[in-house]
Amino acid sequence: MNLSEKLAAADGNAPPPKIPPTEDTPPARNRRDGETGSPPDGVERRAGVNVTAAGAKGHPLRRASDRTALDAAWKQSKQKVQAKVLAEIAPKAADLSPDELREKVRATVNDILDHEDIGISPIERQRFVEEMLEDSLGYGPLEALLADGSITEVMCNKFDEIWIERKGKLLRSDIVFNSPHQYRRIIDRMVHGVGRRVDESSPMVDARLADGSRINAIVPPLALHGPVLTIRKFPEKALVMQDLIGLGSLSMDSAVFLEALVRGKISLIVVGGTGTGKTTMLNVLSNFIPDGERLITIEESAELQIQGEHVVTLETRPANAEGSGEVRIRDLVRNSLRMRPDRIIVGECRGSETLDMLQAMNTGHAGSMTTVHANTPRELLGRLETMVMMGGVELPQRAIREQIVMAVGCLIQLQRTPAGPRVVHSITEIQGMEGETVLLQDIFHRVDMHEGYGRLVSTGLRPKILDELALNGVEVPAHLFRTDGDALTSSGGRSSGRHHRPARPGRVVEPPSEEMYEMLARRRDGK
Repeated sequence: MNLSEKLAAADGNAPPPKIPPTEDTPPARNRRDGETGSPPDGVERRAGVNVTAAGAKGHPLRRASDRTALDAAWKQSKQKVQAKVLAEIAPKAADLSPDELREKVRATVNDILDHEDIGISPIERQRFVEEMLEDSLGYGPLEALLADGSITEVMCNKFDEIWIERKGKLLRSDIVFNSPHQYRRIIDRMVHGVGRRVDESSPMVDARLADGSRINAIVPPLALHGPVLTIRKFPEKALVMQDLIGLGSLSMDSAVFLEALVRGKISLIVVGGTGTGKTTMLNVLSNFIPDGERLITIEESAELQIQGEHVVTLETRPANAEGSGEVRIRDLVRNSLRMRPDRIIVGECRGSETLDMLQAMNTGHAGSMTTVHANTPRELLGRLETMVMMGGVELPQRAIREQIVMAVGCLIQLQRTPAGPRVVHSITEIQGMEGETVLLQDIFHRVDMHEGYGRLVSTGLRPKILDELALNGVEVPAHLFRTDGDALTSSGGRSSGRHHRPARPGRVVEPPSEEMYEMLARRRDGK
């Protein structure tokens, strides 16, 4: 009796005969729980899932609600075959390349199915072999989710509870692990692949997969109900500014302004909450860094996909089992200053490294960039002050604020809209200090948020930072900062300023006057 017959017997009914449809008899529908009728020809029923022969090449769905005795036979068959595969392959695995190992496992599984009474029908065989390959060499049930380009996040709360993020919305997946043991084995395989470990002595870990996806795992005793795995996926093809404009995250005018800031070596901080696209924004901005500059990126787990000819990537290292050997972001920032960088890009500032980053921006590394978790630009200033003081350096509050004003030119605030898309909410200039207060001014802000995710428009105010851009040889078209009302007035009722693409920045202008140098110096001194 093959597995299909066992499933039918466990269901309590023998398979009814297949009756070809006639003009008076419509084709039988796929049977669901609680329905009568038989599956169409060429369809096998397993655990409440109809799988056609053509669909056997795909990944089978493992439905938590349908894990019954019908599924037990399939799991037992896999466990039996897996034990035999391990006994056959393990002694030879070290001498085989990844491709050779995969082919060896495939051949071994097929050989076992040929000579052992496993009870797998020909229709189920190819699917069974693919599952065995995924479980033995890959990431098991997660392979289907990782291969789906529309999924941006995978969250495994338990072995039988997996959530995904698609288009900004959280959805519960039908796919689950077969057992807690398989779930934990897959987590260990992911972590060991990048030289990390996760156990009771080190119950938290950040790592990355070969495709660049970021993973975080936390296990008992910190996770009370079992291991929790979170995978942040990134697009296979890095996004560019045109993609963000097409998605409505940016306007054309604001995109040209951001390009001018990067080319003009203005230091930037990308601000936003979790999952708002801060890393993606850094990747996009890096496209505008002129060729020939030496870039050094520093991250806890390498995620940035910086587009450049001269890029050095550094990554932190956790402590070993004895508690020694840890290398923090602050250590890497300090070391990078001796590596002759033109710009330093830190994936995220979240602690004492903030002071070193601000000092780097003020000591010949203009145009550097980083990200910080904060909800608004004003909240960011408070967070920066707090993180600077975490470094154990006793500095007065005013001195910290002066460091921020002199180091950072503009803030880019990102936000996730209620509908799901991630957008640029505002582009804010740090204009100096007035007394003890840091002056912030929005250059672009998002309006009409009640209409979907609104529009990013100019506030109509001329940025003071244009003077510094001029010093660096970058000219910004003046019409970028006109409001819709200004455009209508200047064109006699027609918005002609919005009917053509703004001129790209980067043109060399005449050398600035002495008055402009003095004006810029006064602004930097907060006068």
